[in-house]
Amino acid sequence: MIRVLIADDHPVVRQGLRTFLEIQEDIGVVGEAADGAEAVALTESLAPDVLLLDLRMPVLDGLGALAELSGRDVRVIVLTSVSDRGDVAPAMRAGAAGFLYKDVDPAALVRAIHAVHSGQVLLAPEAAEAMLSGPAERERPEHAAALTDREREVLRHIAAGRSNREIARALVVAEKTVKTHVSNVLMKLGVQDRTQAALYAVRHGLS
Repeated sequence: MIRVLIADDHPVVRQGLRTFLEIQEDIGVVGEAADGAEAVALTESLAPDVLLLDLRMPVLDGLGALAELSGRDVRVIVLTSVSDRGDVAPAMRAGAAGFLYKDVDPAALVRAIHAVHSGQVLLAPEAAEAMLSGPAERERPEHAAALTDREREVLRHIAAGRSNREIARALVVAEKTVKTHVSNVLMKLGVQDRTQAALYAVRHGLS
């Protein structure tokens, strides 16, 4: 059962999401938050697997909530009605595992929840286009030149959403060895986590 927390300041949106998600056999809604601060507090107390997070909320907005949740064991899908392309990169840098718009097909939302829960990074086509066409900012493609062939291979697996254990099985090496490779990849690319590494791989054609 995938435990989902819904964070949105519109009660009708929260109720609609809850009603749809609770008819899924393997998804359970553990709570609802009306603002970013409540989302952070409920994440701490309820320990959801996936957080559906609106960006525009009172008290603490979605980006602020993402910053507060940095390092927590929760996968966050930004679910917003705002089509500002400039929101995508900051949200993904702040730790979101997915970025979708509220007009997403319900079945696609369910697939997205399963995808990010399994470790993948998922963006709506418009959000992916914004990431790939936007400025690279601190990312520098020459950083990839420092990667060894094995580290590039590990990066491709990261971009595919695979866990260290899955990568270890694919490469027929110890999981501890994979952890070392992942650490080296993050350091050489100048990124903070696997999500940013995956986005780097997509942006620079390394996936």
